[in-house]
Amino acid sequence: MLAKYLSYLIPINVVKKKSTVSKTLEVTWNNGQLVLDSKNTNYSFGSLQRILRKGLKYIGFERIRNFNSILVLGVAGGSVIETLVEEIQFKGRITGVEIDADILQIAKDYFKIDRFANLELIADDAFEFILKTKEHYDLIIIDIFQDTQMPNFLFQDFFIQRINALLNTEGFILFNTMVLTDKDRARNLDYRKKFNADFSLRMYPKVEEHNELFTIKKLH
Repeated sequence: MLAKYLSYLIPINVVKKKSTVSKTLEVTWNNGQLVLDSKNTNYSFGSLQRILRKGLKYIGFERIRNFNSILVLGVAGGSVIETLVEEIQFKGRITGVEIDADILQIAKDYFKIDRFANLELIADDAFEFILKTKEHYDLIIIDIFQDTQMPNFLFQDFFIQRINALLNTEGFILFNTMVLTDKDRARNLDYRKKFNADFSLRMYPKVEEHNELFTIKKLH
């Protein structure tokens, strides 16, 4: 584990892979932790794990522990799943959907994500998956990026309405967004307006430098 200790001084690259979806993927030891990065941003562990952990804390660890089913759209290395299982001690069912098969392989090989017995991993496009699934969920985590870009469909009415339909009453959506430009800011403000009085929405700006979190509770 020499690389782990050296990484407190300088990042140590473990593997670099090309991906048809994410272009460049890198697994690196950084400050004693194994992280997954794309070309320009952290995909798992590192800052992303801190961001989503804060979102889960806003919802409440105790509340999450009592949920039965969680859907994670955008698995990457699986850091949010590790937080759910190992820190929060969530015992219910987790479904993880990831479009990039190369990322899923890295998650298994380097981050041992398949050690979680209550996790089902599905290689699929998030949009396609939500059209097909018959399940309902107590928590839906949306964490979908292609490097620093977010697909447009995440902010479109049809996707939002379908996600809302899959959410159980008293359930939560945790949505991680990246805000780099004024256009992104306007997009997020418009997103807020898409939820009526059946939902309680909170926005948390600047969770890390460029991330903005939404927690959305379904009231009725």
